[in-house]
Amino acid sequence: MPRFLHLADIHLGFDRYESKERTKDFFYAFQDALQKYAIEAEVDFVVIAGDLFEHRTIQPSILNQAKICFQILKEHHIPAIAIEGNHDNRPYGVQTNWLKYLANDELVILLEPEKSEDGAIVYEMWDGEVGGYIDLDCGVRVIGSQWYGASAPRAIESLANAIQQLPPSPGHTVMLFHHGLEGQIARYQGALRYSDLVPLRDAGVDYLGLGHIHKSYVEQGWIFNPGSTEANSVEEATYDRGVFLVELTDEGIQAELKTDYYQRQLVRLKVKARGSESLEELEEAAIAVVQQAISSDQLKPENQPMVELRIEGEVGFDRLELDTRKLQQELKTLSNALIFLLKYEVDAKEFATPLAEDASRTQIEQEVFTDLLAANNHYKNRAGELAKGLIDLKDLQLEERSETEMYKFIEGLLEMK
Repeated sequence: MPRFLHLADIHLGFDRYESKERTKDFFYAFQDALQKYAIEAEVDFVVIAGDLFEHRTIQPSILNQAKICFQILKEHHIPAIAIEGNHDNRPYGVQTNWLKYLANDELVILLEPEKSEDGAIVYEMWDGEVGGYIDLDCGVRVIGSQWYGASAPRAIESLANAIQQLPPSPGHTVMLFHHGLEGQIARYQGALRYSDLVPLRDAGVDYLGLGHIHKSYVEQGWIFNPGSTEANSVEEATYDRGVFLVELTDEGIQAELKTDYYQRQLVRLKVKARGSESLEELEEAAIAVVQQAISSDQLKPENQPMVELRIEGEVGFDRLELDTRKLQQELKTLSNALIFLLKYEVDAKEFATPLAEDASRTQIEQEVFTDLLAANNHYKNRAGELAKGLIDLKDLQLEERSETEMYKFIEGLLEMK
């Protein structure tokens, strides 16, 4: 029975964290996944459903990474079939890109439908240089597409019509399409509805291989998205993602998500500030959370993980008093992280004492000062006393007392026990 490997969103050249080692992770993940689940698994072919590269313009070293991987497949006589994604598609009016370069170098089969004179999508068989579909010796037809963006629903109707004009498939039909399905992740605009894709199934597509969303999902037994080969952000640490090792049988499709290949460990930690901690206690809590993650093997320093620590809640001091750079560096050293992200998202603790409708100006000032002082851990035990002192200080100012006299008053106020 035909077997193939489905990958998407490889993002070679990823550079979001300005780390050369992190950029290499995406190459190592791609290379190792191919070695384990294409070459060692002896699949008939490999498909890449878009976003091989992170950028349209790439460095020579990134192109070389792609060539290394595809050359290994070629040496093992495993065809690599790809389509463009939104990250690596050619700009409007441009005739070539780096995927086309790889295709011209006979390392990749780049499947792209064409358009007739009246603008309709047309599929021509791959002739060794160009084409929109290919019939493989293993008895599988693979059909390509392009990145259609917001026009995807309209393009699907045209794609389905073009597929129906093709000669009978030699067996199963696999189609590659770079777009996301709604309901899979939050805050994703422009996702397709399931009903938008049904015309492709009705046109004879048995396996719709998607890309674009970095989380793995399967829908109705014929739509498959493996997710990205490597996480593009710490937020993706919780996603199921990997590569699909697929077998096409007479009984149906067997797609197994494979994740056991090289991937950088990503760890997300959290500290909840409740407003009662001192600055020193909050720093100690952050260190303790990292130490606990290490002792429980959630975080493995020997692997140089990527770590995010999020400090949330309320603090009983000026939030700017925490030296986040110093704490971040200390935690990075402690965890031996390749990248340590410290997200400090707290609010200053606030108090709001209810005021009577007939409260006097002095009473209002007293309560406002008291609330401000009570929100600070350094002064909360003397909030009432210090609030009265601030009112007295205001009166001294109104009386135009000298700066020296007011300074001595403040000094005495703070020294009082």
